[in-house]
Amino acid sequence: MKLKSALFILAGTMWLNCSAQLKPNSIRMWYKQPAEKWVEALPVGNGHLGAMVFGKPTHERIQLNEDSMWPGGPDWGDSKGTPEDLKYLRKLLVEGKHHEADSEIVKRFSRNGVTRSHQTLGNLWCDWEHELTGGYVRALSLDSAFTSAAYNVAGGRVTQKVFASYPNDVLVVEYTSTAPNGLNGTLRINRPKDGEHETATTTSNGNVLVMKGEATQYGAQFESKPKPLNYGVKFDCRLLALNDGGEVKSNGETLKVEGVKKLTLYLVANTSFYGKDYETKSKKQINKLKKSNTKDLFNAHLADYQKLYNRVVLNLGGDNKNALPTDERIAAVKAGSIDQNLEAILFQYGRYLLIGSSRMGTNPANLQGLWNEHIKAPWNADYHLNINLQMNYWPAEVTNLSELHQPLIKYIERLAERGKNTAKEQYGMDGFIIHHASDLWGPTWMRAGQPYWGSWIGGSGWLLQHVWEHYLFTGDKKYLKKTAYPLLKEGARFYAQWLMADPRDGKLISAPSTSPENSFIAPDGKKAATCLGSAMDQQIIKEVFDNYLEAAELLGDNDNLVNEVKEKRTKMRSGLVIGDDGRILEWDRPYDEPEKGHRHMSHLYAFHPGDDITKEDTPELFKAVRKTLDYRLAHGGAGTGWSRAWLINFSARLLDGEMAHEHIQMLFKKSIFINLFDAHPPFQIDGNFGYTAGVAEMLLQSHRGALRLLPALPKAWKDGKITGLKARGDIEVDLEWKNHQLVRAVFRAKNSGKTKVVYNGKIAEIALKAGEPAQFMP
Repeated sequence: MKLKSALFILAGTMWLNCSAQLKPNSIRMWYKQPAEKWVEALPVGNGHLGAMVFGKPTHERIQLNEDSMWPGGPDWGDSKGTPEDLKYLRKLLVEGKHHEADSEIVKRFSRNGVTRSHQTLGNLWCDWEHELTGGYVRALSLDSAFTSAAYNVAGGRVTQKVFASYPNDVLVVEYTSTAPNGLNGTLRINRPKDGEHETATTTSNGNVLVMKGEATQYGAQFESKPKPLNYGVKFDCRLLALNDGGEVKSNGETLKVEGVKKLTLYLVANTSFYGKDYETKSKKQINKLKKSNTKDLFNAHLADYQKLYNRVVLNLGGDNKNALPTDERIAAVKAGSIDQNLEAILFQYGRYLLIGSSRMGTNPANLQGLWNEHIKAPWNADYHLNINLQMNYWPAEVTNLSELHQPLIKYIERLAERGKNTAKEQYGMDGFIIHHASDLWGPTWMRAGQPYWGSWIGGSGWLLQHVWEHYLFTGDKKYLKKTAYPLLKEGARFYAQWLMADPRDGKLISAPSTSPENSFIAPDGKKAATCLGSAMDQQIIKEVFDNYLEAAELLGDNDNLVNEVKEKRTKMRSGLVIGDDGRILEWDRPYDEPEKGHRHMSHLYAFHPGDDITKEDTPELFKAVRKTLDYRLAHGGAGTGWSRAWLINFSARLLDGEMAHEHIQMLFKKSIFINLFDAHPPFQIDGNFGYTAGVAEMLLQSHRGALRLLPALPKAWKDGKITGLKARGDIEVDLEWKNHQLVRAVFRAKNSGKTKVVYNGKIAEIALKAGEPAQFMP
């Protein structure tokens, strides 16, 4: 028994100590001190379960998450308002009564303020009786998806390792100690109160802790009025403690650890959202884990994770600063230095977070991905559909994580079903409509306490871009026919009926129409939000029509809706109108703006993430985009992390590497916590994903039928290499460059054919043969 313990400790210590050391060929974040704040802790996740690991030597906190922890249920209806209300609003706008329309759209259609939040699962506490004596280090391995911590105590060294396994749906925590007395302390799991209300009970049985409860929200709001929710998703969380040496025993609501040399903790959690047998499922998992070992679990986890993560490798050159802790490197960038390697780490961190928060069979990544310590989270940690949810999935296709798009697409299918009821009941129209925001239960009604916030009909249209892009990247005809086309068709059906003729010029427009979260100065000098055909609405609807018509042609569908959409598409007013000052108009007329540096740049949707504007095809609009962005920035734009990330993508589309890199630097300086989480502030994960997509966009673009290589390479990235990026057409791309010049590009296609390649203003045509790499050398 003693020999077995010694071998376990030696293996565990070597493993964990190696993880804390920074090898030249590994990608890690590391620190010399434990986390004191939640935004300093390190995340692990498997899409379903997540944790934030603090790495505290004495009173360790591992904050826990599960992706379906929401209060309430799908019981607040599907709509508010009637087709007659829509007619009245349109009449007000035609008469130029913007303020009355603003008031009435909220009164007649909106559910106003809504508080119903994704919630924390709780906390795992490890209260140890030892004290730190030195030698502290903690790390997150992006290569292998685990956190580690190691530190000295009296007479020995303690190591910790944490990972979240997708194959076995379990959070694993492993401790080892070489101290003579081993590990001694108390293990407990609990959950914060919902106001004054307890939300969980914990019991112990042998070496297992069981926490049961229900997600409630006694401070919930609906229609901006109190709507206490004393019901919600029910959960069952279990912690199994296995010891080598010493003893683990039940102690009321806790487990007592005495003299243990190696301690392995397995935590599982299941909820009623996924099935009525959630408690039985937890019991079965624990029974199976009793027969498992950490090595096998970790190997399965590693094989699963690296199958996704290892598809893309990025090297941006620069000095290797891995010997410096991550927080010190961030501080150096804030002081003005450039750290190309840290920029590459942040790129891969975005991929790591997407793998950790969006897997097959889970819910999509929310405003905080999966990681949330609150009962009432900022903005409910829900699904905002006017950029935030979409930005979460910008890196999915281009960074070769296409499977991770599936939770979003499945969610869109759920939304579309309820959106059909909303369209019919609220507007008297066919097809489906999704407004500004939603949550686990998939409501599609409008929520807007103010007319500029949430009174928007473009959520479904923007989501449909992801449905279409997934097809463009994969070329999956079965998916197109079974999933994408039905969604595109019903989305187009709604918008075809939604459009009305503008009495000023006879053009078809969206009305009532807003530009997300922004407002304009009406002719009477006061702020207003609703208009007749905002730029973004017009651009989105046009894009939905175009994508639907292309899909219909691919599938040979030529029914009456196709003809209707074709006709209405030609009669639409353009969403791309250049004003007298050379900027693209955001609304239907050149109104002044009360917030000239607004964080949303919605009127540039057709430029990015859309593809209607390019330097070659639409040079005047291309110039107008630049002027529009310059104006926003001159007035203090990009105040949030996600807005800055969007600017990186805009800069890449402008083919301006220096501009893009400037915004990368600004992101590090203003919007990154020391654990590399994006700071809105507070934490909001979309900026992480937007950044990763932006770096990919700087190196490869594949919209508009050509592969543009190194389109926005900054001076700071003198030498570099990336392998495994994905282009539309299901083509993998490797790029290598030296002295700012492309050395070679390698393409791997699943289908034979030809593709256009653009580099340094020159166009070449490359023949691709399925399964065989093709090389391009300028």
